[in-house]
Amino acid sequence: MKIALFTETFLPHINGVVTHVKILRDGLIAQGHEVLVVAADSETRHHYIEDGILHCPGVRSKHFYNYGLASPYSRRRLKMIAEFDPDIIHIHNEFGVGLSGFHAAKQLKVPLVYTLHTMYDDYLYYIAPRKLLRAAKKISHDYFRHLGNRADELTGPSPKCQEYFDLIGVDKQVNVIPNAVELDDFSPDRIDPEAKKAFRRQYGIPDDVMIACFAGRLGHEKSVDVLLDYWAKTIRPEDKIMLCIIGGGPVGEELKEQAKNLGIESMVRFTGAISHEKMPPCYASCDVYVTASLSDTNSISMLEGMATGLPVLRRYDRLNENIDQIRDGVNGFVFDSAEEMAAQLRSIKQFSPEKLRIFKAAVIDSVKRSGAENLANYTTSVYQKAIRSGREQNR
Repeated sequence: MKIALFTETFLPHINGVVTHVKILRDGLIAQGHEVLVVAADSETRHHYIEDGILHCPGVRSKHFYNYGLASPYSRRRLKMIAEFDPDIIHIHNEFGVGLSGFHAAKQLKVPLVYTLHTMYDDYLYYIAPRKLLRAAKKISHDYFRHLGNRADELTGPSPKCQEYFDLIGVDKQVNVIPNAVELDDFSPDRIDPEAKKAFRRQYGIPDDVMIACFAGRLGHEKSVDVLLDYWAKTIRPEDKIMLCIIGGGPVGEELKEQAKNLGIESMVRFTGAISHEKMPPCYASCDVYVTASLSDTNSISMLEGMATGLPVLRRYDRLNENIDQIRDGVNGFVFDSAEEMAAQLRSIKQFSPEKLRIFKAAVIDSVKRSGAENLANYTTSVYQKAIRSGREQNR
C-alpha cells in the first residue's frame, strides 16, 4: 500500500504523537509499504519532499509547543499528495496539516483513517480563558464530531477515545491500538552502566535511595501536583525514596514552588527537559515509574520506562482498567490514595534482588508486543477495513 501519514510536527521534534508516527512509519516500511509523512516545518517557505517527508511551510506556534503550524489549504501540497497517489490517508492531528489531510482524502476520494491521540477537554485551558471554557468545549466538540463522523475508520490508543467520541456524538466504533515503543533503544542490555551512574551523580542521589520517576510534559493535565501532595502526606526522608520529575512545561516552576511549600524539596528532583536519545539511561537509573495522570490515553513515556524494566505505579483510572496495560502485581500496581501509593513504594523497595529481577523481567516481557511490527500489523488491518468500506460505498 501507499500510505500518507499527516502530523502537525515530526522529527527532529519529539512528543508522543511524533514517536507514535515514527514507530508506525518504521513498521510499515519494514512490511514493504510506501510511506509519505506530511508535516509542518517552520524552517521552510516551500513544499518539498526529502527522505519520505513532505515538508509544509509553517509558522512557529507557542500554543503548539513552538512546533510548526501549517495552513490547512495548499494547492501545491494537494498536487504533491495526488502525485504520491496514496491508498490511505491517515491523520494524527486535527489542525493545520491534519485538516489538510481531511480535505485531501475528500478531494482525491481516498479512504480516511483518523487517530485521536489527545483528550482535548483536558487541554482547553491552554487556549481559552476560564470564563470561555464552556463555549470553547462546545466548539471543540462540534469540530471533532465533524472529523470523526467523516472518517472511514477511527483509532485511538485507549478506551478513553471511545468514551470521548461517544460524548461528542460520533456514532462509530474506535479501533483501540495501544501505543508503541522503540524496544531496542530502551533495552537495559544496551544501556551503558556508567551513564546510569552519571544520572545519579548529576542529581545528587545516593546509591541506597530508591528513585520513583515520572516523565512527560509538565502541564496541569499530568497531575504531577497530585504526586507531590501524596509524597508530602506519606513519604519521609528516612524512607530513602526520591521522586524524580523528568520533563519541562508550562507548570514546571509552579510545581517546584509547590514542592518547596510542602517541605519536600530534599526528596524531589526536577531534571527539566531531556532529549529523547538521552532518556534510556535516565529510566534505567530509576527503580519504578509513577504517575497520577488521568488524561493520558496510553503513555509512551510509561512504556519506555517499562521497556527498561521499571515497574509502574499508576493511579486508578476506570477506563484504563479495561485494557491489558498495567496488570496489578505482574508488571506494576494501581493505587487510589496517597497511603496506597506509599505502601506500594515501600513494598517494592523491600523486594529481594532475585524477586526484583523476576519482576523486572515480567515488566519487559509485558511490553514486547509494543514494537513497530505489531503497531504496523494492527494499523494495516484498520486500513484494509477502511478500503473495504470505501469500495462498498462506491458500488
